[in-house]
Amino acid sequence: MKILVTGLCTLHWGRLQYGNVGNYYIIEPLFRELHRVFPEAEVLTTFQMTEEFAQREDITVLPMKLYYAWREDELALAREEYETVAAGSNYPSEYAKLLKRIDLLINFSGDMWGDNAEHVGKDRFAVDLYKMRTAQLLGVRTVLFAGTPGPFYDDTTREFAKKVLSGFDLVVNREPTSSANLKKWDFEMAKVRDFACPAFLYQSESETVVSKIIRDENIFQRDHRKIVGFTIGGFNLPVGPYDMWPREEWQYEAFVEAIEHIVENLGARVLLISHTNGFLLPPDFKLINGRDFPILKQLQEILLKRGRVKKDDVLCVEHPHLPAVTKGIIGQCDMMVTGRVHASVAAISQYVPTVFISYEKSFVPSTKMYGFASLVGLGKYVCEPSDKEGICNAVDQCWENLDRIREQLHIEIPKVQKKAHDAFDEMVKIVK
Repeated sequence: MKILVTGLCTLHWGRLQYGNVGNYYIIEPLFRELHRVFPEAEVLTTFQMTEEFAQREDITVLPMKLYYAWREDELALAREEYETVAAGSNYPSEYAKLLKRIDLLINFSGDMWGDNAEHVGKDRFAVDLYKMRTAQLLGVRTVLFAGTPGPFYDDTTREFAKKVLSGFDLVVNREPTSSANLKKWDFEMAKVRDFACPAFLYQSESETVVSKIIRDENIFQRDHRKIVGFTIGGFNLPVGPYDMWPREEWQYEAFVEAIEHIVENLGARVLLISHTNGFLLPPDFKLINGRDFPILKQLQEILLKRGRVKKDDVLCVEHPHLPAVTKGIIGQCDMMVTGRVHASVAAISQYVPTVFISYEKSFVPSTKMYGFASLVGLGKYVCEPSDKEGICNAVDQCWENLDRIREQLHIEIPKVQKKAHDAFDEMVKIVK
């Protein structure tokens, strides 16, 4: 049996491993669970993983251009491929040849299966639709897996997306809000199932190793105060695009006031934790701080300049770390406030009470934060990034209920992790 893992998470070399930390939380369990439920299968992917990862996880990395490679004519190539297959002609594209050897195609696209794909590349979503429909017409079993589909504002792609989604043998959503959104957009729901994100299965580095790193790098020293982890990115700021730089100080106002409130009124220390990394390409490979880091450093600078908090009150993880260590650091916090959805997964999967900050909807319309929080019954702790009062109120409620929330997470997280496992078991049914 041959399985092809492709989709909108097809990115350049290293991006899934050394870029957005949350991506790796998903990718490692994805391949490991596939081998669990399909132990005899050969797993191929267009995800550009390192050779070390491919050997360790027993996968074969295919050329990125089979799916999407940021060429000027990506859309034309994908459309020609699809139209030729739809007409019943024998079109000898490399992708079509590959599909004839594939038993199961898994489209893994995260929160990009919809209009949000345009943040990553021109015509990305339209290309994906042609690629998926081509596979469906060739009789390949297809699964849209562990995603957050939508939004769908473009009339042309929305109607085509409805056809493609109805053609999937299975659609696995990673949180229930996505299914509600699909109903709102009038998609066919017969093949749609709600499970949980594979990221809930990702394991952090051992507490012994993480504690040593915290000591060696002097990230923080325990005293009588609790540690509140805090992370945001460009998706949470009031002006887009998400990768805008430099930023003006007024854009941080809601987060500045929230942190001052945590320090002054709750008596806690705040630890700023970047949930993205960067890297230098081989042969000079090196892990470096990612695009969230300068945002957090500017936030720290604004806070210190205002003078209401001291340097010892607002700390920052200064050095980049691999995902297992970053998750471990988050697990050492007493509470988490996060605008990164998989930083919230890192926190709640380690029973850390969490306040969730949604994306700024004016340029990244996404409801996934609400969906992830609802999985563990913490929906009331989700707030909008521009709502200063709402963020502080959510922080207060979470702070007042730390023990109760922690007990709740100890009950709910095993259930969510079972849902994540069950999503893979569900795929076995369509193959059989």
